[in-house]
Amino acid sequence: PHPHAAFEIGDTQSFIARHPGLKAVLTASDVPGQNAFGVIPGFIDQPVFAPGVARFTGEAVAALVGRHEALTDAAVEDFPITWTPLDPLIDMDASLDARELLHPDRPGNIMCTGFVACGDAGAALQDADVVVEGRFDTAYVEHAYIEPEAGFAEPVGDRIEIHACTQAPVMDRDTVAAVLGWPKERVRIIPTAAGGGFGSKLDVSVQPLLALAALKTGQPVRIAYSRRESMQSTTKRHPAAMNVRIGATRNGKLQGMRFDSHFNTGAYSSWGPTVATRVPVHASGPYRFQDYRAQAVGVFTNGPVAGAFRGFGVPQAAIAQECLFDGLAAKIGRDPLEFRIDNALENGVKTVCGQTFRQGVGIKPCLEALRPAWQRARREADRVNAEPGPIRRGAGVAAGWYGCGNTSISNPSTIRAGVRPDGSVVLHQGAVDIGQGANTVIAQIFAEALGVPVDTISLVGADTDITPDGGKTSASRQTFVSGNAARLTGQALRRRILERVNAEEDARLVFGDGQITVEGASSHHRIALAALPDTDGYVFEAVETYDPPTRPLDASGQGEPYAQYGYAAHVAEVEVDITLGTVKVVGYTAAHDVGRAINPLLIEGQVQGGIAQGLGMALMEEYLPGRTENLHDYLIPTIGDIPPIETIIIEEPDEHGPYGAKGLG
Repeated sequence: PHPHAAFEIGDTQSFIARHPGLKAVLTASDVPGQNAFGVIPGFIDQPVFAPGVARFTGEAVAALVGRHEALTDAAVEDFPITWTPLDPLIDMDASLDARELLHPDRPGNIMCTGFVACGDAGAALQDADVVVEGRFDTAYVEHAYIEPEAGFAEPVGDRIEIHACTQAPVMDRDTVAAVLGWPKERVRIIPTAAGGGFGSKLDVSVQPLLALAALKTGQPVRIAYSRRESMQSTTKRHPAAMNVRIGATRNGKLQGMRFDSHFNTGAYSSWGPTVATRVPVHASGPYRFQDYRAQAVGVFTNGPVAGAFRGFGVPQAAIAQECLFDGLAAKIGRDPLEFRIDNALENGVKTVCGQTFRQGVGIKPCLEALRPAWQRARREADRVNAEPGPIRRGAGVAAGWYGCGNTSISNPSTIRAGVRPDGSVVLHQGAVDIGQGANTVIAQIFAEALGVPVDTISLVGADTDITPDGGKTSASRQTFVSGNAARLTGQALRRRILERVNAEEDARLVFGDGQITVEGASSHHRIALAALPDTDGYVFEAVETYDPPTRPLDASGQGEPYAQYGYAAHVAEVEVDITLGTVKVVGYTAAHDVGRAINPLLIEGQVQGGIAQGLGMALMEEYLPGRTENLHDYLIPTIGDIPPIETIIIEEPDEHGPYGAKGLG
């Protein structure tokens, strides 16, 4: 109940005796292994149960285990705990100035810093004909997925099996094993269908609690967070404070940018290090800068833990950069869209990290595709604004880019597939589908590579016992990374089948009825599968891994952080009632470069969902601990708030993507 407090837990055995149906109370003393979890090595700092001091409102200090009817509000209120409130460090400025450290090993309450620089930003800005600058602050944003965290677990022999919603089953397995002090082979994670994730379900939530409770009681256990529990205890989008200066010449060429920022990571690190490293790489936007300096500092506070949320800090940075671009365009008298087109990155042009792409830089085609919508929106705004009344209309344009996958570190996915003796083809696909369509897209890519219709594929979904590690579902990586692993696996499986009968590469494969028919231009073969050796249920099998080619960043942030980027440009049409102060978005056009559209319908769904969350962040969403811990007080867009959306799919094939495809996310 406090953002910062010491506490003591009293006699739990007497408490259990007073409440029939309770089986156990779990606290920090019940954690046999490492009482800490996190996602980045060196930043594993959040306890499963706080050991004596809670650092944010909603931090777990104990768990009650018992029959459902015994877990009442009255039991919670009777729990023997004594709180001693401590002075909290709520905002970043106070935390940076404080002598008190939230974590003794983090001087100045600084988690870590990310930095990128090229050229001389200071000199370029001093020589620029026009300079704009601003301070931009963003708030905590809640993920607000439809399904709160939930799951069940049971002991199975000397192992524990956990069924729960997650975006990263292998990471969950490894974390639970560390908490239990067990080898990871004794932990099985079976992801349940996820009702949304958006980044928050990359962190563990219920998984360690379920494991500890099942082992304590020796029985199957289940848990489902209430909406309040979910919103109090799980991660948020990082609040940011950004000071930005951007310059340009009179003829509209960008000349220098400086970006200085602090990101509030809350009480624990979570994905804060990823935000700190990713933001400086992206803060330039998909534009040409020869002189650039960007820094992002992660700051600990006694606020909610901030973690992954659809963009890892990049949307916050884009708000600042794109707003200032409008200011630059206005100062030099240039159309905002044309100003962006003139300065857009292209193939062969260095990014601020010194990386050059030979193909696939699709931001200029995205912007150019918006010209009809932009011109139409401006004309319509002029028409509306010429009419009497309180309604005023405007049109805005903005662009963005996003590196697909981890930043400059290994980021592999592995896919397995095989042919059973009955002729069925099975794809073991461990990349969790959280609604974005990974199961469909990865199966499509595999089927294309194998040369069969996708409806002939049987899918085995994520399960740490029977599917290889497909990596985490985040950072727009699954279509790109797991998709490439699926492509390689399909090609390898096809190659082994063709080699069996020495058939030509373009032969047609037909599976079923205990055989494979191989039909070539000059040959026809039937492979009787029952006669072949059977290994783990398969007579043919392939396992392949793909890891994107990246290069570490040096001290100045120069390197190759991502093997590919996705690109987008949007036009929004907005009406404001100047009497009431109400805002309504009345039209929206979004152009996205996806490299190769594997599944256009799923692309449109992703774009529409991203727009809905963006409108929520811009117009109505702000998480306030203790005040907006439910979906009555925390407002998210409904269908009535979403305008008609036109999606324009741009295909600029990527050098590394499967069949040219890029991540979208």
